[in-house]
Amino acid sequence: MNIVFMGTPEFAVASLRALVNSKHNVVGVVTVEDKPAGRGKKLRASAVKEYAVEQGIKVLQPNKLRDEEFVASLKAMNADVFVVVAFRMLPKVVWEIPSRGTFNIHGSLLPQYRGAAPINYAIINGDKESGLTTFMIDEKIDTGKIILQRKCDIKDTDDVGDLHDRLMLMSESIVVDTVDMIEEDKIDLLPQEEAAKDVELRPAPKIFKDDCRIPVNIGISKAYNLIRGLSPYPASFLKIISPEGEELTMKIFKTEKIDTKSEAGAIYTDGKKEFYIGFADGRLKVHMLQLQSKKRMAVGDFLRGFSINNEWKWA
Repeated sequence: MNIVFMGTPEFAVASLRALVNSKHNVVGVVTVEDKPAGRGKKLRASAVKEYAVEQGIKVLQPNKLRDEEFVASLKAMNADVFVVVAFRMLPKVVWEIPSRGTFNIHGSLLPQYRGAAPINYAIINGDKESGLTTFMIDEKIDTGKIILQRKCDIKDTDDVGDLHDRLMLMSESIVVDTVDMIEEDKIDLLPQEEAAKDVELRPAPKIFKDDCRIPVNIGISKAYNLIRGLSPYPASFLKIISPEGEELTMKIFKTEKIDTKSEAGAIYTDGKKEFYIGFADGRLKVHMLQLQSKKRMAVGDFLRGFSINNEWKWA
């Protein structure tokens, strides 16, 4: 099978690498334009482009996916199938080009968690199971017919980085298996409407800054899951407030649930090694944090360089 691969981040590189190492032929890669990054604002290529260039694969970086020249270049590649992993929404003029269709790999067990942040929300909602879905792209976002699904467990200690890496490794096999099934005409497409029967669907919309603030009144279990679901990126945060009313932003990356008497909005610390944030139903023991304008650090390092006591609050 001749394949055009479309993707951007490191997550997509695993699938691309698996296809390059398979019996199939990756004839082209589509990714985002190089973007300025870092202090010097130098142009930086996407992870997918870097890998494709290393492999000598032709790379297209369109500004607009409906551009006639770009569409003509895609058609000239004569691909049997397009494979999409962590890329942009494709217009019909693009996804209808290949003779065997265009499929996407989504980081959830569709129809659950349609949207931009499926891995985050699986952990934020305290799920015990996640997985990957390959599905044929149609005119709506994440609604196409399901080709194949693979499941994996979510541990209570997993953060979104852990689950992301696990799913990334799983993508290597599911992408090749899906292409093999398409080549051999062995796919049995399942409409998502059927998979959604008797299931309460949960969305996975794009995460904004306001979504990352830890509410005082949600309780330790929901707060614990929110922190895991946003760690290491974009990271949850709160405001610590001094007795004089000074507010500082603090990102929280790793915590532990402590079932002990507590007060919502309270801070408990010995000033040396231990730091807790209080909720009405218990405390979260903080292990890893980042104070504004500082580096991410362990709590012990934070307390050695910052004076804080139980008169402080958080909100």
